[in-house]
Amino acid sequence: MVVIQMAPFVIIWVWLCAYLNCAGWVLSAGHALDRSGYAVTFVIGLVAFFVWKQKTSIRLFHPAPWRKLRWRFRHAFPLGFLILAGLAALGGALYLPANYDSLAYRTPRVLYWLTQHQWYWVHTEFARLNTRTAGFEWVTAPIILFTGTDRFLFLLNIICFLLLPGRIFAVLTRLGVRPRTAWYWMWLLPGGYGYVLQAGSIVNDLFGGFMALVAFEFALRASRQKDVSLFWTALVAVAMMTAAKAFNIVLLLPWALAALPAVPTLWRRPVASFAVILFAAGASIVPTAILNVHECGDWTGLKAEQAVIGGGGKPERFIVNAINLPMNNLAPPVFPFASQWNHLVSQIVPEHVTAMLLTYIEGSSAKFEIPDMQVEESAGLGLGVCLLLLFLLVKKIRAREFTFRKCRTVETLVPLAAWLSLMVFMMEVGSSGPARYLSPFYILLVVPFLTGTVPSKMTRSRPWHTAGLVVFAVAAFLVILTPPRPLWPALTVLRHYDAEHSSNHLLQRAWTVYDVYRTRADGFETVIAALPPDAQPLGLLEFDEPDAALWRPFGSRRIEQFCRADSPAQLAARGIKYALVSERFFDEHIHMNCADWIQKMNATVVQRFDLRLLAGKPSFGWLLVRFP
Repeated sequence: MVVIQMAPFVIIWVWLCAYLNCAGWVLSAGHALDRSGYAVTFVIGLVAFFVWKQKTSIRLFHPAPWRKLRWRFRHAFPLGFLILAGLAALGGALYLPANYDSLAYRTPRVLYWLTQHQWYWVHTEFARLNTRTAGFEWVTAPIILFTGTDRFLFLLNIICFLLLPGRIFAVLTRLGVRPRTAWYWMWLLPGGYGYVLQAGSIVNDLFGGFMALVAFEFALRASRQKDVSLFWTALVAVAMMTAAKAFNIVLLLPWALAALPAVPTLWRRPVASFAVILFAAGASIVPTAILNVHECGDWTGLKAEQAVIGGGGKPERFIVNAINLPMNNLAPPVFPFASQWNHLVSQIVPEHVTAMLLTYIEGSSAKFEIPDMQVEESAGLGLGVCLLLLFLLVKKIRAREFTFRKCRTVETLVPLAAWLSLMVFMMEVGSSGPARYLSPFYILLVVPFLTGTVPSKMTRSRPWHTAGLVVFAVAAFLVILTPPRPLWPALTVLRHYDAEHSSNHLLQRAWTVYDVYRTRADGFETVIAALPPDAQPLGLLEFDEPDAALWRPFGSRRIEQFCRADSPAQLAARGIKYALVSERFFDEHIHMNCADWIQKMNATVVQRFDLRLLAGKPSFGWLLVRFP
């Protein structure tokens, strides 16, 4: 199912995603980001696809090898992966997306672009709507446009998840891991909490991780086979890797080492190679970087965001990440003592140290917090996979097998360069939940653990097989429990125990988390019901709020962001009579009294709403105001 004749589908999927990225920018330039524009785009794409199929004479569909499939999925590890994929797909199908970042800026930015028929720099206090890479968003844009919902976006990650095992096997074996070892680990590694929890979500780390694997796989294939067409796919995949997440740029060094022997093949077909390079550039981070330079003078966009990534504080970030990354990856799947741990750390770390760290590092990372449960917003490889790797490390050291031989070979240089890239990441990135950002790194980082005879011998051990099955079981347990998409009657059970009013902290916390996630996708339902008929467009003044819910049902209303410094005349010129204003924005981000701003704007408060959109924070006020 996953590794049988899948290379053509991998190639098609990567080029399709890149094509949609280029199409998004081109249609934006022509002010044609609409159904007609995409219809023309799809026709051109289909013609190109059939030309490619005709020239390559490739067979896309083969008779289903049912005997081989039955044999494969009688084995515990492939069956465990299949169960995880099924559970993740079921969760994604049953629930609307509830990932906070996706609702706060990744989906809304697409909706803003579609209303204007082009990409544009949104006039907002929340710069992430503009500055972040758009690789995943350009793939979602036509889905949202033609379906009018974000319910189907999880399919993008499900496709990537199903294709992971084959890509992992290809990369591991080309970097010196024995086929038997690679076969077992290609099923185990997707059971890492970050991968499997994102499979049913619309978070873009898994998407970027998949593109990274394809980039390395095809670069290594092209280097070995001296095939320029394979190198073209590697170029497109590495471009998509950077477009999915800017952090992934640091992986360009190991990728360059993997691809270097294949570079001369470009001269075999120079014109076509030049066209592919231009195509890859259009699908990469390059357009976003150019626009960021134009709009805020900084290719990363961090100048506009005022984010805690890059700049000073490199030693501090490195030390904090050196603590947080192992801690986050080794944290229990469910940690009932999270509040006690976080309180203990706050008592141990001096306040002035925490205050200093907060200037370079986001809150939860600077405070060394551990979540109650491993969730898609922060999970990395996870405890189960990491314990197996640590066990292998100990065994390899005891066997004196943990040495680097033939140091100038690709098999050694690429993993070493990946570890060097990790060091750079640790110095530059101060974001919360760093473990999840390493999704594209992990497969390369574990290569030294899996090479040699010790890991191969371990695959024949019954205790090791049992431990692997436990890893699958715990991962499945997390997918069933995950608050955004619970596959058990969470609120029914908790309501039976009156968890909302219970004196038990854990029951109360469980109720809060599941209840907030249940309502987040439609978190502004009460606001929408109270909107006057002439609140079109609806102004919005906020910072980092899940306002995709305000657009529901998509296409029914238009939202216009604005800034606190805008005058009533400027708002009137944009047709904004009503606006929804976040009190938290004034309290936490500009430390100003919201009432003073309302008085300055000569606005009238129509209604106040108390909404709880974050499980870690209490409800706060939203004001529906009318301008004169």
